Amino acid sequence: MPPLLHDMRAALRLRHYSPRTERSYVGWVRRYVRFCGLRHPRTCGAPEIRSFLEHLATERKVAASTQNQAHAALLFLYRDVLRLPMDDTRVAVRAKEKTRVPNVLAPDEVAQVIEALRGDVQLVTRLLYGSGLRLNEALELRIKDVDLRRGVLIVRSGKGAKDRRTVLPESVMDDLRRRILDSRTLHQRDVARGGGSAYRTRSPASCRVRCATGGGRGSFLRLGSIATGRPAA
Repeated sequence: MPPLLHDMRAALRLRHYSPRTERSYVGWVRRYVRFCGLRHPRTCGAPEIRSFLEHLATERKVAASTQNQAHAALLFLYRDVLRLPMDDTRVAVRAKEKTRVPNVLAPDEVAQVIEALRGDVQLVTRLLYGSGLRLNEALELRIKDVDLRRGVLIVRSGKGAKDRRTVLPESVMDDLRRRILDSRTLHQRDVARGGGSAYRTRSPASCRVRCATGGGRGSFLRLGSIATGRPAA
């Protein structure tokens, strides 16, 4: 399995698939191999894939989108990693996703939800609502991506690995400015205590502590080139 998963990851990265897609596809290959009794996928084929997908639908009762993701992962494995011909029509028909009417909160209901939140959680929620950011996009914002003067946010490597600009609501500018000041103060304090580039050599335990206290990769508005002169860690 390790060589197979290594080849799987290499093929995904060569095609610039996102890290989340890589984790999902590798996870589906693991489940498929276990379902086949730890047999190598080369010894399996369309019947095993079809049985696995039917198992997901009938016994695991997964959503149609989940079944389709597993389908795509296994087709990628056979076609692009193992280089084995695989006819999509012989494997399974893609699950039909149901169309649902979305539940949309009224503006006053959104205001009530936001008022019930505090701290960075509230600020992130206001950015999600006012700037149209996805959750990961908001959590991975860096100082250099925030243009308070123009009222613009830059999203790096968003959906489809694309960068884009989006509007920054005036209602969050003051809180965002304070949050940036707090991040810079925290960074300066860490540098004074011997952090900075030395942080990269610390133990995993110290890394977890630093993230939990608001520094490093786990922090909201990670320090970028504006504050440190270097890309964020």
